[in-house]
Amino acid sequence: MSIPVEISALDDALADRGPGYLLTAGADGRVKAVTVEPTLADGVLRCQPSRGSAGNLAANPTATLLFPPPVARGYTLLVDGTATASDDDIVFTPATAVLHRPAHHADGPVEGDGCGHDCAPVE
Repeated sequence: MSIPVEISALDDALADRGPGYLLTAGADGRVKAVTVEPTLADGVLRCQPSRGSAGNLAANPTATLLFPPPVARGYTLLVDGTATASDDDIVFTPATAVLHRPAHHADGPVEGDGCGHDCAPVE
């Protein structure tokens, strides 16, 4: 189950989240994950610098921020975008965001169509 998050609503989506992970990939395709506690201001997220992440971003500015669910079986917040690094910080510009969890993490058994409790009919 995925729920799109408008970038303008990212502040609300981050409100109950703790630290997250910045995921970057180097020129060789290897993914690096570092723990971050970004702050959102003026449409960008800023987080502490990391030499390994900075090296990856120099080769490939595409990045993802992943924030685990605040409760068991809750929604993970995934934010895709681009980032640049300096000695002072990493500046992440979000492009898309989504709240995601598997359907089988709903509040009960997954029913007939596989949607479980995360779906509601549109009438």
